[in-house]
Amino acid sequence: MSSPTPTGHSAHYEQQLSRSLTLRGNVLITLSSVTPASSVFIIIPTVIAAVGGASFLAFLLAAGVAACMALCYAELASAFPIAGGEYAFAGRVLGRAAGFSLFLMNALSLTMIIGVIALGTGEYLAAAFSGADSKWVGVAVIVVCSGVAILNIRTNAWITGVFLALEMVAVVVICALGFANVSRPVSTLWDAQTVGDHGTLVGVGLGLIAGQTAIALFAYNGYGAAIYFAEETHGARTVMGKVVLVALGVTVAAEILPLAAVLLGAPDMTRLIGADNPMEYFMEARGSHALNVAVSLAIAIAIINATVAIILQAGRTLFSAARDRAFPDPVGRVLAHVHPTLQTPPYATLLVGLVAATLAAFVPIESLITGTGATLIVLYVFVALSALVGRRTGATEAAEYRMPLFPLPPVIIVVALAYVSYEVWDANPWQVVIALGALAVGFLYYLAYLRPRRADRWTMLSAAPEEILPGELGLGATVKEI
Repeated sequence: MSSPTPTGHSAHYEQQLSRSLTLRGNVLITLSSVTPASSVFIIIPTVIAAVGGASFLAFLLAAGVAACMALCYAELASAFPIAGGEYAFAGRVLGRAAGFSLFLMNALSLTMIIGVIALGTGEYLAAAFSGADSKWVGVAVIVVCSGVAILNIRTNAWITGVFLALEMVAVVVICALGFANVSRPVSTLWDAQTVGDHGTLVGVGLGLIAGQTAIALFAYNGYGAAIYFAEETHGARTVMGKVVLVALGVTVAAEILPLAAVLLGAPDMTRLIGADNPMEYFMEARGSHALNVAVSLAIAIAIINATVAIILQAGRTLFSAARDRAFPDPVGRVLAHVHPTLQTPPYATLLVGLVAATLAAFVPIESLITGTGATLIVLYVFVALSALVGRRTGATEAAEYRMPLFPLPPVIIVVALAYVSYEVWDANPWQVVIALGALAVGFLYYLAYLRPRRADRWTMLSAAPEEILPGELGLGATVKEI
């Protein structure tokens, strides 16, 4: 564990994690966290059922909002290339109390999300093995993925990259089937319809399209995961902005192109919108049952891949908080430990897996979904405010990437999320209550334990220097020599 005692502004973390990821390696892990193909098969069908062809318009509008969010992430990641993720931004720009509150909420959210994803995977896999209990299959997935996540980061980049390739094959198959069988005009892509009471298509209003845009925004989420691997990426201050923007660009393309292909290439629009699962209807109609089964298996693999990627995220944010001395020393020393050979935080990673497996085993998936429902909104608000305040106060002046059109992107985010918050509150107020409750618990912990010990707790040092790449290129090697 590196010495956390600050000696002024020059105090920084030691380079303990393996700085061995290239831009491409970081993008592969980040895209695995997004799992665009799973959004195509799980989230997009619900949007198609609600607004028909205008689902393309909803995803297009969401892409614009996501681009504003990615610009905020890009600038902040360039200014603070630290493994802690969003709390590293908020703590250094908005104050340490805000930083710890966000850390606690986000750590809990990531752990519950792992449980949700694994239980969903369990349902896929249990169907293939007669008599298997989907819950315990999901728990087993978490255990195996946790073991994979403690491996060297380059190994994980390779593993997730292979699985990601299978996922993208599924996306390409959908695009090929749809664009090879175009059956209706491009105007379909902004034609808002749903199936009425008598089984015929009826128009829907702009308000419903706006509501589905909020759902589409969640479908794109995950491109910000790149920031958790900043300390393991070569030339982080220079490339992190690119990583975030490339990850978002690939995500949007991998979701919006197959959506357009399905809307234009489905044999019958009424049957597509009214189907229990529009994507399965499309695959059966334009392909075959065997192809649909094969693609479904690829989606199950993609979801397993996401479990690994998100465990990597959560493990690193917990490691970072322990390194910042957020916990009593007997706990903090263990969680901040970095394996000397693997150069990963094994105990923080395994603890995340243990808690996620326990939640998956004993907490209903509906409760886990409710627990994470509003946390992304809160997270995005903190990031947008950090970008806005950081530029105004000069806290982000070290960033080598500067977002264009400032302050428009963070302002757009705050306005858009105000609407999304209303939609979430209207759907289930408990989602908002749980997210704000987690923030409140974090704030109370900060006041009771961290603030009285602020001289040597929650230290939040500067990022590790990038010039020396220990164990990778030899003493004295620089990023420019890669």
